[in-house]
Amino acid sequence: MWTCDCGGGSVSVEVLIEYKFKMRWLRVWLLVILSTLSWASQDCKHKTSCSGCIQTPNCMWCTKSGNFTDDDGKRLERCIMRTDTFVPKWRTTCGEDNVFEPQNYFEMIVNEELTQAGVVAGSGSSGGIGVGGSESGEAVVQMKPQRVSMKLRVQETNSMQVTFRQAEDYPVDLYYLMDLSKSMEDDKESLSKLGTLLAEEMQKITKNFKLGFGSFVDKVVMPYVSTVPEKLVAPCKGCEAPYGFRNALPLTDNAEAFAKEVQQAPVSGNLDAPEGGFDAIMQAIVCQDHINWRQEARRLLVFSTDAGFHYAGDGKLGGIVKPNDGECHMDLKGEYYTYSTLQDYPSVSQINQVAKEHKINLIFAVTAEQASVYHRLSLMVEGSSYGELTANSSNVVELVKGEYNKITSKVELKDNATAPVTIRYFSKCMGGTEKETSVCQGLRVGDEVEFRAEVTVEECPKDRNKWRQLISIYPVGLRESLTIDLEMVCDCPCERPGNEGYIVKAEECSFHGTYQCGVCECDPNFLGNNCECGVHTQWGTGNFDDSTCRETNTSAICSGRGTCTCGQCKCKDREEPDEVVDGKFCECTNFLCNRYNSSLCSGPDQGTCVCNKCVCKEGWTGEACNCETSVTNCANPETGEICSNEGVCECNRCKCRETVDGRYSGKLCEDCPTCRGKCIPFKACVQCQVFETGEFSPEECIANCTLFNATTVPVAVAGKNERFCSFYDENDCRFKFVYWYAKNEDPHVRVQQTLECPAKLDILGIVLGVIGAIVAVGLALLLMWKVLTTIHDRREFARFEKERMMARWDTGENPIYKQATSTFKNPMYGGGK
Repeated sequence: MWTCDCGGGSVSVEVLIEYKFKMRWLRVWLLVILSTLSWASQDCKHKTSCSGCIQTPNCMWCTKSGNFTDDDGKRLERCIMRTDTFVPKWRTTCGEDNVFEPQNYFEMIVNEELTQAGVVAGSGSSGGIGVGGSESGEAVVQMKPQRVSMKLRVQETNSMQVTFRQAEDYPVDLYYLMDLSKSMEDDKESLSKLGTLLAEEMQKITKNFKLGFGSFVDKVVMPYVSTVPEKLVAPCKGCEAPYGFRNALPLTDNAEAFAKEVQQAPVSGNLDAPEGGFDAIMQAIVCQDHINWRQEARRLLVFSTDAGFHYAGDGKLGGIVKPNDGECHMDLKGEYYTYSTLQDYPSVSQINQVAKEHKINLIFAVTAEQASVYHRLSLMVEGSSYGELTANSSNVVELVKGEYNKITSKVELKDNATAPVTIRYFSKCMGGTEKETSVCQGLRVGDEVEFRAEVTVEECPKDRNKWRQLISIYPVGLRESLTIDLEMVCDCPCERPGNEGYIVKAEECSFHGTYQCGVCECDPNFLGNNCECGVHTQWGTGNFDDSTCRETNTSAICSGRGTCTCGQCKCKDREEPDEVVDGKFCECTNFLCNRYNSSLCSGPDQGTCVCNKCVCKEGWTGEACNCETSVTNCANPETGEICSNEGVCECNRCKCRETVDGRYSGKLCEDCPTCRGKCIPFKACVQCQVFETGEFSPEECIANCTLFNATTVPVAVAGKNERFCSFYDENDCRFKFVYWYAKNEDPHVRVQQTLECPAKLDILGIVLGVIGAIVAVGLALLLMWKVLTTIHDRREFARFEKERMMARWDTGENPIYKQATSTFKNPMYGGGK
């Protein structure tokens, strides 16, 4: 590492480089901040009303009555930036009591402490395996603060801390909603056996647990369900009558009742593959009293199926066109859905809306075939998740437990803020650096997480009723929330009727306007700082005509740089004292001229800006006075020609012309690389004079080639200001020459004395060589064929000899050989007699 001795200590070069880098970026940020402040300051001064002023960040307004001027009588701006260097004097002139500078306001209204570990929300017992469920007892607090009050100016942010900690034994309501079409019969058997186990596993997580059960099939109309009379009674073997949704068991802490109800629940059947699950989900969520959802509980709705779902619009297939109203429609017993055949299925957005409103955590427990569909659905419903069931739902306990752990190990903050209010969230979660996020994961019971919420009002709504809003920040899936009483600071008290600074038909406004916050708001058809111009005033009659403030019929009033007061333009003052707007129509400025190298009219030494145009000083011309009138840089010092007569001199620089042959270039347009020049005209004369060839005969050569006499050189090489030419003659021989012009304009030509001719080809040798090569290749192929066939024949003969030698028997030893003789025995023959 390099170091330098810096007066008693050494500093590494790396440190110096890093310091230099940081200082450079610091300068950049300072420039950005200064430019932003300059823009904001300029923006403040353009505001003509108190409300418009305070709706601009960092601006404040002077409500002083009468003319607001300084000691010199110069009119002061009523709206300026808080950080303006002129603020102290401005405050003194206005008077502190007249300065309206609203500040942001924040106050805690309710800030109860978080529930300590081990405190249970409610206690009690009842028969059955489940424990808890009583609504009495201390309420659990998992989020603080609970309510705040806030006043905000436009585009000014207020930050606040939001703390969340998950309490132990937080109440849990689990409602199991099951598809009971015929294909789910084996799943029902598994669930009835696992009901008690499910309760026991959930009690390990929380002792305050309730369990409920409901089922669904589909709408009892064609084409979803067969309406043949006997099918309406029993759509399939061993099936009960079809139905839309049935609330079989409201939430209870009796797990045995759950298992019994599931066991007794009858299966049914339908025709098409999708089911009416959305009808069931809607009723299970909105029918709070029938399901017995508890207010202070984490609500889980487990939706189990092996099929898809019908959604809004599908009801038209069965002649049902009335949209789903999102209301509860259960019978008097709270058991069956009564509007199944009267209104359409809900939409995905309706399911999301009611789930978000009632803080329901939907868990889609589906088979592998439907997993991808319900995974996409879970992304559209807030607080939902999905998991895969086995073929007979035997893993339902582990699935519910796992999905519950996923839900409780994550906290996600959301809000119901709408435009123009925006809320951004920042958190360190469980450590590390702070980053912008509204989600923290990997939490356990008792872990405390802090969020920083930044609330910003982007603009003031046009509707005054929206200047006060109630906004909720809530953790997804829980009923707890932080309520923000937000008031937007969008106007000034002196702009409200009844305030002492609000005077209707005020004398200050010529009795034709309302005096508010120190300025006049004129009545319709009246103009001017004091509403002195308009209809039926003492200064004239008829409608106010602003045509005298327009340079043309289509021009802006006072060119957009002033105000029209009683028919005359009053030009606005500029921020910079050196910048001036003037003219009858405020059409002239001394700062809107052309610039060169960021300098107005190339700087004061070359020109000045007069009424939007540059007036150049002697020796300069052009729109930005950036062109010299001198031609010294364009003249050839030897001949005095301007741009070699091949261009024009502009701004003391040659602008070369372009011809059909090519474009001239160079400082003095002395070169034209693409031009053909005199190469072609000189070609015939060079051939006849030097080589006595070409199109001219000797007589024609003497008659036509009088312009120059070519000289020969060993090698033709072009020098400065010379052109090189090269051609091929009728024998394909190349000849070269160079030409140039002397001061007397006569051409001089140097010709290379030797021709560059291609070497002659030996045609006979080439032909004989090709024939010999063909014959040699043929003989080689024949020889190769002969060798290969000889080798093959010898191999075949050797194999034959080998097989013959291996034979171990002849015809006498052949076991299957028989001689050509027959032997007969006479049974009556007695033996030789």
